[in-house]
Amino acid sequence: MNDGPTCGSWPSPISAESVADHAGAPNWPAALGDDVWWTEPRPAEGGRVTLCRTRLDDPAARPRGELPAPWNARSRVHEYGGRPYALLPAPTGTAVAFTEFADQRLYLWHPGGEPVPLTPEPERPGALRYAEPVLSPEGREIWCVREHHTGPAPTDLRRAVVAVPLDGSAADDPEAVREIAAGHRFLACPRVSPNGRHLSWIGWDHPDMPWDSTVLHVAELGPEGRVADAPQTVAGGPGVSVVQAEWAEPDTLYFVADSGGWWNPYRITAAGGSWSEPQPAAAAEEEFGGPLWQLGYTWLAVPPRGPLAAVHGRATTALGRIDPGTGTIADADTPHTEWWGRLVAGGSGGDTLIGLAASGDIAPEIVAVGPGGSWRSLSAPDRHRTGGAGGDTDAGHLPVPRPRVFTGPDGREIHANLYPPRNPRARPASGELPPYAVWAHGGPTGRAPMIRDPEIAYFTSRGIGVVEVNYGGSTGFGRAYRERLRGNWGVVDVEDCVAAARALAAEGLADPGRIAVRGGSAGGWTAAAALAFTDVFACAAILYPIVDLAGWRTGETHDFESQYLESLVGPWPEAAQRYADRSPVNRAADIRAPFVLMQGLEDEICPPAQAERFLARVSGVPHAYLAFEGEQHGFRRKETIQRALEAELSLYAQVFGFSADAPTLELRP
Repeated sequence: MNDGPTCGSWPSPISAESVADHAGAPNWPAALGDDVWWTEPRPAEGGRVTLCRTRLDDPAARPRGELPAPWNARSRVHEYGGRPYALLPAPTGTAVAFTEFADQRLYLWHPGGEPVPLTPEPERPGALRYAEPVLSPEGREIWCVREHHTGPAPTDLRRAVVAVPLDGSAADDPEAVREIAAGHRFLACPRVSPNGRHLSWIGWDHPDMPWDSTVLHVAELGPEGRVADAPQTVAGGPGVSVVQAEWAEPDTLYFVADSGGWWNPYRITAAGGSWSEPQPAAAAEEEFGGPLWQLGYTWLAVPPRGPLAAVHGRATTALGRIDPGTGTIADADTPHTEWWGRLVAGGSGGDTLIGLAASGDIAPEIVAVGPGGSWRSLSAPDRHRTGGAGGDTDAGHLPVPRPRVFTGPDGREIHANLYPPRNPRARPASGELPPYAVWAHGGPTGRAPMIRDPEIAYFTSRGIGVVEVNYGGSTGFGRAYRERLRGNWGVVDVEDCVAAARALAAEGLADPGRIAVRGGSAGGWTAAAALAFTDVFACAAILYPIVDLAGWRTGETHDFESQYLESLVGPWPEAAQRYADRSPVNRAADIRAPFVLMQGLEDEICPPAQAERFLARVSGVPHAYLAFEGEQHGFRRKETIQRALEAELSLYAQVFGFSADAPTLELRP
């Protein structure tokens, strides 16, 4: 190891192409006995999502892709989608009901055959969308959330829990799709009790988001699977967020709610037609749930045999089994430090836990944990057999992340993940401090997990540090931390990113003149606002951003977030001046730091009109605009991901003064 090249130009085996080849992660595990399935992205195949499977009862089994191209298992409910498929028992083994992205219809697929439609073709493309399917009590229908777009405006729609016959009769007869439950603008988590007599679901309405206030309903089902009486509200309400509910027995329901300031698990029981008061299943100042950005998240699993299982934690998360008598938790002994809300039970005994997990040196993978504690990777078994931490990359080029807590205005804590530069063949020259990029996550009600991320390694292996800031408003640290952003979007998030940048410079870890800010979606908003309202950052990578609050509030986004700004900024139109004052679009002419703005042209959440309005007001500052055909909110295609990484690196090279192994991005005033 020697001083060698300037930070940023260190030679690295991690190319933008290799990152793009493996972009995305497996998702949405499901199990039917020993048959385990999940979704997996295919960046090189136009960014489609396929279905993969393996077997729990075969230790030598290798995962294999099942759903052939061009089929794409991806829902557009809420635009963010959710769990797009369900497994069904079939004479030939396992069948699958899934949502096809191209037309959003539900299809029934027997592996080896051709998918056949279960739902009618809508009057307009994509006007009928389906997510979070479950099998009906008698096994003849799929029950799921349907989103019906009834008019041209993004808010012209209606949602309901519906029953779709598995015999295909609804493909040509819309009336064959039967509505089961409605009554709210938004619906989630339809679940049928083990005896088929009750249905539970979650609902909420504008202007609340699902992390603000939701309610949990239970209704009795009649003999034909129809709601017999008016549903009972058994949990939730103003200021309480219920995010999941699962049946344990015909009269016992577990759910996750934050009535105590943290998402914790509770239990209610039915007797004599009424439901008991909620009782804690486990009580801790940590999260057993998270924000419902997509439909189908599962932080709790209720195995038919064995104790309740849960994903829980704060800055990191673990998988544990909860003692029903004491509420104590015994965590699985695996090397993973991040478990997502994708937990299911499977196996012949139903007591194997299957989830999505990762760590600082393990890429996200589908993991099975047996009742005795043994575990194995289902999606990447060969990686662990050979002792590797993930893929074919030299582990010495991976950053070693560590959690940080910075101090913000008024002494508030700011949680962050620090990824210092690392390369076994290079180090900063004598007297040189490395450049850094401050990453702001999306949401803004989200959280950046501390995991092996090839995009981060692309920069750190070249000598550019990364700090991911879980700014005030992020989830994972309790409701009070989450609500720091209420009325303060564009203030708290920017202040926290600035505080992290200044702290790294003050500690002598980062060159104060070479710090960038980067983010996508809500993180793109924070990056743009940081350029518009501060002078801390030397440049910015702004991806598919929000930049005009008034436009976003008055029709330029999808229904799910169309009133999100009521809590983040203030009531519209009473707070119109605040909307104007905080919008980077209205300060674009004052920006003096170079930037690259990247945008998907099919983005319905943060549409190109926002980016183009912002760019029209930029004056005299070097910048570039990359607009990608065929991309929606977030980039999924290999060629897009590669181009975006190379453009970002070239921006840093030009601004920070190093040579880059990437095509030169043309910056124009």
